[in-house]
Order: sequence, then structure tokens, then C-alpha cells
Amino acid sequence: MKLDKVIAVRNSKTVYRDGDACIKVFGEDYSKADVLNEALNQARVEETGLNIPRIREVLRVDGKWAIISDYIEGKTISRLMKEDPDRRDGYLERFVDLQIDMQSRTAPLLNRLRDSLARKIVKAELDATTRYALHAQLMSMPVHNQLCHGDFHPSNIIIAADDTPYVMDWAHATQGDGSADVALTYLLLYHGDSPETADRYLTLFCDKSRSEPRYAKNWIPLVAAARSVRARGEERAALLRWVSAAECE
Repeated sequence: MKLDKVIAVRNSKTVYRDGDACIKVFGEDYSKADVLNEALNQARVEETGLNIPRIREVLRVDGKWAIISDYIEGKTISRLMKEDPDRRDGYLERFVDLQIDMQSRTAPLLNRLRDSLARKIVKAELDATTRYALHAQLMSMPVHNQLCHGDFHPSNIIIAADDTPYVMDWAHATQGDGSADVALTYLLLYHGDSPETADRYLTLFCDKSRSEPRYAKNWIPLVAAARSVRARGEERAALLRWVSAAECE
């Protein structure tokens, strides 16, 4: 195993390529439980038949935990949208189709979305009254068992050379109401791309899935509060503003 070709560095993780293998090495601050849970999530999603990299091995590399999986050759939808802006809408439509396909599948052994959000809301930088209101809202939301990615963004979709799409990065996968995943994607696009792209995405998703925007919008303060826990700086402040805005409505 060679660790001389770095392909990505982010959030205390370094990703290497060694031939047809992808090696994700976690920083020393990552717990064994978090690494094994990520690998377990990915293994459970493999069983749904969705196109994702296959887990090969979990091991220690120079005292750090690492996950080895298939290396997927290709370009992310984010990159394709930047390289060919004239086809941006087409790529966004394909992105939505992938999310709808993903949410048509189930992975019964994954953690529950509601439980995951509840744990994170407790840690959010919010006053006790706001956290209580968010928990009450969370308990009132629909309970489903759809496969939810937890970070569904064009940068996590790779289109291979044969045009096969692969969904990457299953660290935050859960089962629950797919509208929550849509709400999070909306926020990621709103702040990472543009409000116009986020609105276009939501319109496309609702048209194709025959759902109403309000289902996703009702989840926005909940997923914003949860996401803020691992966000930093301006991103965290922006996410918490969504919670404050919801309180004022």
C-alpha cells in the first residue's frame, strides 16, 4: 500500500489513491467508534444496490485509522457544472434524479435520522428555550425509513468514464424522512453555490417527486441547527440564522 498520491485533504482526513484503491486516513483525533461507524454505514448502503464505492478493509496506518474502498475514476457533478455551465441545468436534473432513486431504497440497520438530529441539536450553540422548541418540532415530524445521505451535494457525486454515477461519502447516512435530506441539500447549495441554484434544485425535486416544497422547508431549522454543530465560522453563523428566522415566523 502506497500513500504517495494525495487526492483530497479535508476535515482532518487525507485521501490517497493506490491503483484501484482509495485510502481514507483519519486524523489522530478521530475515535475508533466514528471510523468504524462510517465503514459500517457504507457497508450497509452497499446492500441497497446503489452505486457506491465498495469497502475493502478497515485498518491502522502509522497509528491512524483508515478505510480502504474502491477508487472511482471520474468527475464530480460540481466539477462538470463548472466546466460546462451550458449544461448546468441538465446536471442539476440528474443530481435530483439520483437523490430520488436513493430515497426509494431502504437500509433498515442504519441509525435513525430523528435520533441523530436530536443528539446534535443538544450540542448546538442555542439557548435552552430554542433547543426545547426544536426538539418539540422534531418529535412532531413524519417518521419514514427512506435512505438519507446526510451530505448530499454535487461534490459527492462522481460520474465515471462510462457515465455511471457513484454516490460518495456515507459518514452521515441514516434512515428517515427524505425531506430532511432535501432540506440539507437546499442549505448546502444556498450557501455553497447560490440561492438561485438552491431554489432551482428544490423546484426540480418537488416537480419530479410530486411533493410540496413545504415538506422540505419544515425541516430547514432542524437540519440547520444540527449541521451547525460541525460547521465553523461564518458557515455556522449562517446556519444558525435559519433557526432564528424560523423562530420569527
